[in-house]
Amino acid sequence: MEETFGQREQAAAEILIGLGLSEDLETVGDLTCAALIRSDESAAVQVVARTHGILAGSPIGRMVFARLDPTVQWDAHRRDGDSVEPGEAVATVTGPLASLLTGERTMLNFMTHLSGVASLTRRFADAIRGTRAVVLDTRKTLPGWRVLEKYAVRCGGGTNHRMGLYDGVLIKDNHLAAWTESDSIAHAVITARQRSPQGVSIEVEVDSVAQLRDALQGKPDIVLLDNMDLQTLRESVGVRNEFAPEVLLEASGGVTLATVAEIAQTGVERISVGGLTHSAPALDLAFDWKSRIKRD
Repeated sequence: MEETFGQREQAAAEILIGLGLSEDLETVGDLTCAALIRSDESAAVQVVARTHGILAGSPIGRMVFARLDPTVQWDAHRRDGDSVEPGEAVATVTGPLASLLTGERTMLNFMTHLSGVASLTRRFADAIRGTRAVVLDTRKTLPGWRVLEKYAVRCGGGTNHRMGLYDGVLIKDNHLAAWTESDSIAHAVITARQRSPQGVSIEVEVDSVAQLRDALQGKPDIVLLDNMDLQTLRESVGVRNEFAPEVLLEASGGVTLATVAEIAQTGVERISVGGLTHSAPALDLAFDWKSRIKRD
């Protein structure tokens, strides 16, 4: 499944690429290549998967080398969202040898991390296949990386939750504790809708069936069911179906690959998993020599 790497993702990547290269080079450059690599040497190198996973971040690999040296050529063999197997080349990079060596780690840092996010997301998505539920990310992302990490979630077959605090209302327990106008969750939902821009989704968090009954009276778009066991989730779905079938239910809290299928089978429509972005292991990708080229 190919995911669109659009202008928003490109703008985010440009900023992070600049920071990443600056960390390595500052104003000095690559001292090792300057000392050992001749300027007339070129090479072809392949980016190779060492383990099975889902690819994400290939456009960023191309962008890293374009920033370093416009003469470097990036030939992608696999697209973001594709499944890759051990030993499979996902791209071939050709150009001045020094430029390839200088950009290697920055490129791999982007691609291994984002491919790791996509790979973990795919495992969750596969685990709930055949149910009505979708798996969503959260705001538990590395600062500055959110656009790209959420892109990687989509590459893995997941769905994005709100991007930030600016594009959706999510009334959590701390908001309710700090709100002094009423003890009613429904009143909080109604007030939030009245005071928010038209069309903005209103979601509210509850941790009991009693709170759910209260919340449903306010007609939120989504109710987040926080850290509920399976029996309580099933009871919550039944209450929703009886009193407000149009409201979506989202399970959250402590969701793992071992539990996500049973959670999906309770009948909730949404399952949010912070671990997709904050705990995804990197996908092992390597920079393997293909050939050295002596330029005239």
